[in-house]
Amino acid sequence: MSRWRTSTRSGSYTAARVISGVGAVFALIEVLYILMILFGANQANAFFRFIQQLAEPLALFFPGLFQLGNPNLDVIVNYGLAAVFWLVVTGILARVVAR
Repeated sequence: MSRWRTSTRSGSYTAARVISGVGAVFALIEVLYILMILFGANQANAFFRFIQQLAEPLALFFPGLFQLGNPNLDVIVNYGLAAVFWLVVTGILARVVAR
């Protein structure tokens, strides 16, 4: 009986790690987009467009939430909040799954 429990607990920890990993990847995409905007990446580049196409839907409702007057600061705050959101939400989900 203890062998079965161990494998079940191990499975829930694995699922929790996967959920945390997905959140980290989502946050990484948001941070990468922020850095590309701040450093003036070529917006016609295919890699930039790929990251932009991933980052914009992942940002959910955060773009445009705060308009601070400086376009770079707007990107940092709004997309940065989206990155923090993904880390917090997936962290909570991972804890729930790990129980």
